[in-house]
Amino acid sequence: MSFTVAIVGRPNVGKSTLFNRLAGRRLALIDDTPGVTRDRRRHDARLYDLRFDIIDTAGFEDAAAATLQGRMRIQTEQAIDEADLVLFLVDAKSGLTPNDRAFADIVRRTGKPVVVVANKAEARGAESGMLEAWELGLGEPIPISAEHGQGLPDLREAIIAALGEERVLADEEAAEDAASTALVGEDVADPDAEAPAYDPTKPLRIAVVGRPNAGKSTLINTLVGEERLLTGPEAGITRDSISVDWTWRERQFKLFDTAGMRRKARVQEKLEKLSVADGLRAIRFAEVVIIVLDATIPFEKQDLQIADLIIREGRAPVIAFNKWDLVDNPQEQLAELHEKTQRLLPQVRGLRAVPVSAETGRGLDKLMEEVVAIHEVWNRRVSTGRLNRWLEGVLAHHPPPAVAGRRLKIKYLTQVKARPPGFVVSCSRPDAMPQSYVRYLINGLRESFDMPGVPIRIMLRAPDNPYAGRARKKK
Repeated sequence: MSFTVAIVGRPNVGKSTLFNRLAGRRLALIDDTPGVTRDRRRHDARLYDLRFDIIDTAGFEDAAAATLQGRMRIQTEQAIDEADLVLFLVDAKSGLTPNDRAFADIVRRTGKPVVVVANKAEARGAESGMLEAWELGLGEPIPISAEHGQGLPDLREAIIAALGEERVLADEEAAEDAASTALVGEDVADPDAEAPAYDPTKPLRIAVVGRPNAGKSTLINTLVGEERLLTGPEAGITRDSISVDWTWRERQFKLFDTAGMRRKARVQEKLEKLSVADGLRAIRFAEVVIIVLDATIPFEKQDLQIADLIIREGRAPVIAFNKWDLVDNPQEQLAELHEKTQRLLPQVRGLRAVPVSAETGRGLDKLMEEVVAIHEVWNRRVSTGRLNRWLEGVLAHHPPPAVAGRRLKIKYLTQVKARPPGFVVSCSRPDAMPQSYVRYLINGLRESFDMPGVPIRIMLRAPDNPYAGRARKKK
């Protein structure tokens, strides 16, 4: 039987560092700035032979519930409720603070098993801070260094003692199965590999992106039906890319919330750069990307750059015009937004755009229907026979232009990959083929084989010349 462990403590004691250590990879953002983590993050963890779920939480701060720090504390309290065991981290280097003592009282009242962990124990003078941790009355503190991996055998023994061997070491076969489960990104097929026939029951990975304060976290909270992610009127609340598992119409989804992306020139702080990089990583691992635009101020320059990035990455994009409940003339506004979508983003004709309200839940079912539909198009394959019959008609109607007095010849067309659809055109002199004709072929493929709204890639190749490299024989 698996169990869940929550890592809690005040800001900057090393919770995310320990989370990354137990998860086996750098998932949570780490910086010397206090309060980097704001949402709770859950992942599979391993500590030697122990397998369990680990939850990273925001640093505890004593603040009013309406403030950002107060809402972060509520997220931490929810993580404690979900956990079977609490790892209470203190900073052995700096010793106890009033926040440590206040948080210890909260943890004690929950009645959950607690292990006190004195992190940064490798620092000079850390022994006195570790001894102070006895004052919390939560048991013997375990000295560790999350950054350097010291003290983990003692932590393992403390977890076993807190939960009991029957609970922690039971069902080793199940633990081995959990260990073999793919980690983040490993269960996604190579986007350049051939895709199998479309499976409508396969789990689908969705990244939600956009500018700060567009309503990304609120959208995910409304979809899953709980306050899973931290939200509020402040811009830039989300920092980490948080994954949320969800079921819609009996299909599994993994939603990735990402940090708001501002213009590159405005991103100066190291922490924001890390957040944006984490969001870009989520986009690369996603299959469908929902671009959340503020319907009251849509199509800012940054919105178009985000959309262009997603298209260049080859993901399947869907636009969500959020805050639709604030629009005065919805019919006129919707027609105008659809016209702008086609005009400003011509790279993917037929791009799907849905008006939604993350606050009220309006339009979210329609949004998910479009997500599933675009995912099917993104996986579509067309047989070589159909493609070349179509190509014959295209060449008869509009053949390639002559370049430098020589006609370009196209031999055949075949699809070599899906996710997104990719085609190879065998032609003479690929380097001389005009880009305007390549766009003509892409638009023709999109219309003829029903591939609206997804990136289509065409690669030009010259046919093999069996006489290349041979010296000309003398008569």
